[in-house]
Parts: sequence; C-alpha cells; structure tokens
Amino acid sequence: MLKIIFFGDITGEPGRKVVKKILPVLLDSEKPDLVLANVENLAHGKGVTVKTLEELIRAGISGFTSGNHIYSKKDLSDETFNKYPDKIVKPANIPDTYAGKLAVVLPTPKGDVLIGNFLGQVFMEKQFHDPINSPFFEVESWLIQNNPKNYAATLIDFHAEATSEKIAFGYFLDGRISALVGTHTHIPTADAKVLSGGTAYITDVGMCGAAGSVLGVKKELSLQRFTTGSWVPFDIPEDASEAEISYVIISIDEATHKATRIISRHQVIKLHE
Repeated sequence: MLKIIFFGDITGEPGRKVVKKILPVLLDSEKPDLVLANVENLAHGKGVTVKTLEELIRAGISGFTSGNHIYSKKDLSDETFNKYPDKIVKPANIPDTYAGKLAVVLPTPKGDVLIGNFLGQVFMEKQFHDPINSPFFEVESWLIQNNPKNYAATLIDFHAEATSEKIAFGYFLDGRISALVGTHTHIPTADAKVLSGGTAYITDVGMCGAAGSVLGVKKELSLQRFTTGSWVPFDIPEDASEAEISYVIISIDEATHKATRIISRHQVIKLHE
C-alpha cells in the first residue's frame, strides 16, 4: 500500500515552523512513501521563493502544488519553478506564459506518483489576473497527455473557492485518478472519503498557519477590512506562539491505482515548547 501525506496551504513562517515541528513525528509514526504540500502562500503569505521552498525540502517534503497566489512574487516564483521544475507543479488551466510544469512525476519505493494542479473558476475571477480555463475541459487533455495508468498513483490538488465546484470535480474524476484534494479556503472540511470509483476526496484540507488568525492573516487587519469597508494590506503574524496544522493521509493500492483510505487531521500546536 502506497501512503501519501498532503499538507494544506502552508502560510508564511508560522506555517513553515509548524510543519517542520510535526513532520519528523509523522515520518516516524506513519512512514509515508511521499510527502506533499500546497505552497502558494509559503513566502510571507503569498507566493513562493527558492529559500522558503528549500526550507521544506530539507524538512522532508518531496513535491509541491500551487494556486492563484503562487506568482504574487513573480520574479522569485519564476526562479523557484525554474530551479525545481521536477518538484513544483503549476495550475494546468492557466495561460502557458506562466513558468512551471503542468505535471510532475515523483518517485517512491512503490512506484512513481503523478501530481497535477487545477484552479477553480467559481468566485475566482478576481483572484487571478488572467483567464482561468474550465478545469473540467482542461483536465481531459491533461489525463490524455499524462495517462494515470502509467503510474502507481495520481493526485490532483484542486485549488478552488466553491464547495459545489470542488465536489463536482471530484465526481467528474472519480475512478480516473487516485486522489483529489481541495485547497484554497484554508478551512478544513469534514468530508474526507473514498468515492465509489476509488478516488480519495476532501473538499478542503485546510491550512498550516498562525492560530488565532483569519486564514493565516492578522485578525485585526481582516476585521478592519470587514468593519470599515476599506482596503488594508494583509500581513502574517510571524511571531505567533501557536499554529494550526491540517493534513490528510491517503492510502492507495499501487496495483489498482485506487485509494483505500483517507484520513483528515487538524491540530493546534505550540511553536515554542
């Protein structure tokens, strides 16, 4: 049985700290074959850099998915995609002018694992500067080009806002991939399950970031936006003493490419013990 751990959106320094704190324990207790994470918010809440990605690589994470904020630090993100083309995947339904690969293949002791990433369209129009093509349309060509049958397992990160779009995409892909994990909303959902066709599914894994925040952002700044209607720049509480950590553990039969189990976990961890 092939086992994958996937961490939800790692948000800024508190997210990186909590993952580095808990991962050694998980590597020992769960003995996963592969560890993955969403890193679109990795560098101070938006985007990714070589430095922050390498921090997670040293911690034991082998592959990374992205999302609508991944290019927020454009030059630094492009540098990261270009330096680690075989570790980080970009959304497959955005314009091809953006750096990065549409699919990444990662080796494990039990066979290669194919990783993909798609953006949702519903409520996402203003969150990405360029047109987002239909994930339902684009995934068909992606499956033809990459052929999941050639791999021990296939996992897609669906980075989307609307729960209806996410579960619909899950049913659309049921039986054709091993796992569909939702990211983006930073709130873990209580619907982890294996669909009838053998695809592990969860609407949103959740985030790894500062506890007592609003989706990883300083709560005072978020409240200011909501109560005044004024735009204020968001910031990350880098000095947080506690952090949330959200992840799933997925078991997949590498002979059939089908999932047998998915477990969702969410904890609050003290960072300075």
